[in-house]
Amino acid sequence: MTYVATLISNPASPALDDAILRRARRSLFAAQEPIWLDPGIAAEIVFAPGIDSDVRGLSDHLRMVIGSDPVDAVVQRTGPRRKTLFVADMDSTMIGQECIDELADFAGLKAHVAAITERAMRGEIEFEPALRERVALLKGLPVSVVETVIAERITLTPGARTLVQTMRKHGALTCLVSGGFTLFTKRIADMIGFDENRGNTLGVAADGALEGVVGEPILGREGKLATLLDLTARLGIGLGETMSVGDGANDLAMIEMSGLGVAYRAKPAVAAAAHARIDHGDLTALLYMQGYRRDEFVAS
Repeated sequence: MTYVATLISNPASPALDDAILRRARRSLFAAQEPIWLDPGIAAEIVFAPGIDSDVRGLSDHLRMVIGSDPVDAVVQRTGPRRKTLFVADMDSTMIGQECIDELADFAGLKAHVAAITERAMRGEIEFEPALRERVALLKGLPVSVVETVIAERITLTPGARTLVQTMRKHGALTCLVSGGFTLFTKRIADMIGFDENRGNTLGVAADGALEGVVGEPILGREGKLATLLDLTARLGIGLGETMSVGDGANDLAMIEMSGLGVAYRAKPAVAAAAHARIDHGDLTALLYMQGYRRDEFVAS
């Protein structure tokens, strides 16, 4: 049985060089010559570690070999790696912000709400009651604040559009799924280019003010997993053909169930459980780990 190690750095500051690749290759059994996917940014090495090897352990081993260099390492079995379904978290994954924290800023409560968000994303408190508590604090805000947040505060994560549009070009279905709100997911999905989006609904009064309630049932950890399973069944594919990405505890179930579950700049518990983790690269890292070369990317 053979495996492939993909080494990836951030395109904004390329850090992968021949010296790092030599160190990595020497540490792997029966390793072949590295193949550049994008010079200075991403390369892969095919090797044969043995039948009982653990991909997470091998990835951890490579990270130790790489040391302080800002290079990510992902190990997988060789074979078809390009996925047919991609399901992605929104907040702090496909965008750089937590939308509910930005809404709370308009109520003068950002620090308080952000602290609850952080604890929920770390898995220290249950997601559903934490969301109800935070939404209640937004009562009375005009719904027009959503447009202000999108226009003035939301930034797409580098590589987001390239990732989604490249996968779509090569036949994958893409879905943005969020424990946040459809008022954001619809707009952000369009900005990035997703096929579909799912999220929670915010109650809005007739006068256009937020009611401080969220629609039930809340889309949280189990809802994200249900989305993955629903789309897999609709497409008639196995879970091995799926990839998901997220950063928080409510992403864990879909990350663990996916054929390739990726922790992106994630909370410690998520990074420890995911099949792959990206700490340095941008979102195009998810293309390199599927074996895409830079010249196959769709320009964003």
